[in-house]
Amino acid sequence: MRPRGVLTAGVALFFSLATSSIATAAWAAPTPTPSASPSPKEDEGEMGNPPNQVDVPPVSTLAAPSFQLPFPCGQTWTGNNSGSSAHRAWEIDFNRGSTPDADKGDTVVAAAAGTVVISAHQGSTNGYGNLVKIDHGGGWTSYYAHLNSRAVSAGAQVAQGQKIGTVGNTSKPGNNISPHLHYEVRNGSNYPANIKKAVFNGVTFGYPIASVTSKNKCGGGGGSTNPHTPESVCGSGYKVIDSQALGSNGTVYLTYNSANGNNCVATIKKTSLGKASATSAYLEIKDKARVSDSGSFEYYAGPVRGAAAGKCVKWGGSVGSSKYDSPSEHCGS
Repeated sequence: MRPRGVLTAGVALFFSLATSSIATAAWAAPTPTPSASPSPKEDEGEMGNPPNQVDVPPVSTLAAPSFQLPFPCGQTWTGNNSGSSAHRAWEIDFNRGSTPDADKGDTVVAAAAGTVVISAHQGSTNGYGNLVKIDHGGGWTSYYAHLNSRAVSAGAQVAQGQKIGTVGNTSKPGNNISPHLHYEVRNGSNYPANIKKAVFNGVTFGYPIASVTSKNKCGGGGGSTNPHTPESVCGSGYKVIDSQALGSNGTVYLTYNSANGNNCVATIKKTSLGKASATSAYLEIKDKARVSDSGSFEYYAGPVRGAAAGKCVKWGGSVGSSKYDSPSEHCGS
């Protein structure tokens, strides 16, 4: 966590088992110089892995999502990894204003598309305060902590660049912190080894401190209504190789990742956007059982992935009463 008056002193994620105090320092401008080694804090244990509110089906992928900075296009933010004694690995605290409260209320957006698995105030459990956690598939997740407000609910599907909350200074009782965004990317569940280096627009963040300009949704994409695309749903490296319109209700897409030989199917809605309605996507690889994602979704169904190099596939999906089922096809090596 960042103590009051500190630009980026990080996020406190744990309860101390013995009496302790939080060090404070003078607030600095948003272009700080790296500090020396942060002061140590006690082991957080499982406090660093808050339980999900909803479960999502596991999917396998070799590629990480194509993450962007978690702020609107064109904004420049300074991230600090070294200024917090609570940071365990590659976490980043973001600010851009010239005063301690300048960033409070600024928009925070999803770094990549996915499903919200936590949207809650963590109360006395840890120092995250208002937390949004997004599951991007393949074990990849992102954390957005200390939010002043949350704009999405657990179970919601979100697009890359979609607003998920605002910058704030919420934490556990007694933690007096200045507004900032605490951001993490994780892969797997072995905390804190699962905290990974952040990558924005294909470039690894310049640890320990760097200023980054957001490219999030700068190029549009996702259409004028539905903010999702089959590429954003399926993830980095997937390209559309076939599609079928579902009347005026939506489109089902078949994509392929040449790097790992995986197909991925996503159904993108065109009607009842933002409202949960019957939507599905499936992929059936020759000699394997069909894998489906179906339910009441706000924007899309999927991603449904599978290793299909050199194998024929059947694929399809539906939105409402409009449905498509492909023949066995795309059998190339």
